[in-house]
Amino acid sequence: MKLGIALAGGGIRGICHAGVLKALEDHHIQIDLISGTSSGSLIASLYAMGYSPYYIYRLFKRNAKKVVESSIFPLVYGKIVSPKSKIKGLKNGKELEELYNEVAMQKGIETLVDIPMPIVIPTIDMTKSKEYILTNRIPEHVKDMEKYITNISVGKAVRASSSFPAVFEPCEYETHAFMDGGAVNNIPVKELKDLGADKVIAVKFDAERITEESDVMDIVMKTLDVMGNKISEESLKMSDYIINVYTDQCGLLSLDKLDACFEYGYEEGCKQIEGIKKKILG
Repeated sequence: MKLGIALAGGGIRGICHAGVLKALEDHHIQIDLISGTSSGSLIASLYAMGYSPYYIYRLFKRNAKKVVESSIFPLVYGKIVSPKSKIKGLKNGKELEELYNEVAMQKGIETLVDIPMPIVIPTIDMTKSKEYILTNRIPEHVKDMEKYITNISVGKAVRASSSFPAVFEPCEYETHAFMDGGAVNNIPVKELKDLGADKVIAVKFDAERITEESDVMDIVMKTLDVMGNKISEESLKMSDYIINVYTDQCGLLSLDKLDACFEYGYEEGCKQIEGIKKKILG
């Protein structure tokens, strides 16, 4: 049996996926195919290249501030206050792309096709209003071959899927202008089934609770969760098991929540092991 896992986007909360993957590894549950959107693609690509979940967590700890924090502060305190300010985004995402290309080269990997594990990374071309699938495998009998892109660097692929609007500029690749894939496909389950996965585990985030103490970012995250889950309804129906990770008021770019999110993912993954063994592994 081939087991796939689909990782949802969710900003900093994406590190929860590393915790879930570690829980699965600790309980000897092998993943054969993987997909991820936005921050899910950051984890999926590293795991598919052979990096351990704990190494992925440490990599995020070392680099998140450089890639993320410098992007959000100008947004909050600078350019956004001017209604006439003309900006495409705050960062072009080049730091992220270079980091992932460097990490990939450490494994002798340059493009997605060099990755041994089947991987799927959705993104959307804003100029064409069309979803594209960045992958190292193309399913048999596909009707729209143009939708699939394989000869793309790892760094460019994750940058394309995680270029969140207003934080990052569109990711330019050939004639495309890619933006965050979560706008159309936040939990790519179907694509794993198309590649031959017999069973697929979907990992997503519970919608944040809104209380009297909630701030603007809490409301933004609640909105994103509701939208993401609505978009992913069909994908979730196709999945064979769903892991919901609650992250306790974690904002889109809450760097101080990295450690907690990794633990949230690990603890929830461990809680679901018996259910996975019963329903997925029989």
